Amino acid sequence: METRGLRIKPRKYFSVQRIAVLAALTAMSHVGRLLFQFIPNVQPMTTILLLIALVMGTVDGLVVALLSLLLSNMFLGMGPWTMSQFIAFTVVILVTGCLRPVYRSNRLQPLLKRGLFIAFAFLTGLLYGFVISIIDARLFGIANFWVYYLQGLSFDLLHAAGNAAFFLILEPILVPLIKKHSGLSLD
Repeated sequence: METRGLRIKPRKYFSVQRIAVLAALTAMSHVGRLLFQFIPNVQPMTTILLLIALVMGTVDGLVVALLSLLLSNMFLGMGPWTMSQFIAFTVVILVTGCLRPVYRSNRLQPLLKRGLFIAFAFLTGLLYGFVISIIDARLFGIANFWVYYLQGLSFDLLHAAGNAAFFLILEPILVPLIKKHSGLSLD
């Protein structure tokens, strides 16, 4: 590509290898969401998205979030909540992206860092539920937001506990696999 005598090389962000990794992670999120649908709000999808945002970056996390939501909601039911879910996942992924330098640094002891991110995974379940509640209260014209939010808090706590448990289980398995197959360095 040339522009006024300047040669611009297109950035190869989405290589075939990266697309394959994102497709596998999308499939993993989708299958995990379907496998755990019988437990309200407990699913590995949020944790997988957190790990993608921490290891690969926010763009990759957003791509997998959108594809996973569209794919799984085709099976579980598509509706106005799909947009609410995507917005909530976007907020969670952007907040997670802000913590990426902390996750990648070697300044904290590994056990302390792991504990902090398990706690963060728990908090993202609460954040996700709060954002969903804000959007849905406006979307469906619910007059008293706090009553609506507090009635769903038990589901948010289940989501939060599931996130923490899945982070504890998936982080040591999934992070090395993502790094190995996406071509990222194994710090």
